[in-house]
Amino acid sequence: MKKINLTITGCLGRMGQQLIKSSKSLKNFRVISITENKIINKKISGLKPQLNSKNAFKNSNVIIDFTVPKCTLEVLKIASKLKKRVVIGTTGFSKKEEKLIKKYSKKIPILKAGNMSLGVNLLVYLTEITSKSLGNNFLSKVYEVHHKHKKDHPSGTALMLGKGVAMGRNKDLSKIIGKKYLNKKTFPYSKKINFNSIRKGKVVGEHEIKFSSGKEIVTLNHESFDRALYSEGALTAAKWLFNKKAGLYSMRDLLNFK
Repeated sequence: MKKINLTITGCLGRMGQQLIKSSKSLKNFRVISITENKIINKKISGLKPQLNSKNAFKNSNVIIDFTVPKCTLEVLKIASKLKKRVVIGTTGFSKKEEKLIKKYSKKIPILKAGNMSLGVNLLVYLTEITSKSLGNNFLSKVYEVHHKHKKDHPSGTALMLGKGVAMGRNKDLSKIIGKKYLNKKTFPYSKKINFNSIRKGKVVGEHEIKFSSGKEIVTLNHESFDRALYSEGALTAAKWLFNKKAGLYSMRDLLNFK
């Protein structure tokens, strides 16, 4: 297989830097351009950062984007005109922005995931199965911890877990999403799904979902220790997306979870 030419957006961010590092250790990829939302005069890994533009994306096979919603939509606008594939790891989109992503996916292949880790996506799958098996007699809540610089809360992964609960109950998450707490030591169960987000230190990522009947508790959890988990997952997604037609895909499609 020939090398896949990559563009990495948000090259100064934690994930941008990790993607550049991880891509160097894999033979299938070649990073040909990197971008930021401001002019950077120094080179990074031998490449000069560019602004998001047709020139930055023109020779790329796949664009990997871990930035912020506003930047992601800018990337998609350009990518759709150039017919470029896009892997999105950005989180925190509004309903309106989600609709725009779906619109762009009619023109180009897009894989979007709140988390690129194999383990986390397995956790989401198990959450759906557990929710379906336990039924409405069990209440559920989601707890997550990330580094102090993460801006959005709940995390994209926490919302994926919430969606897993909702799907298990054959309901829409928007109908059963509860309160969204930030940095609370404890938080309650309710008939809806409550979330508690902790922001501290340099934590890569911790996620936990609890199901309680009042008589017993079922707990599913996942801890990430190395950011390379996410970059390697994103690169796997880029390779998988390379031969796909226009459409909106997820890690669930990649992993072939039914």
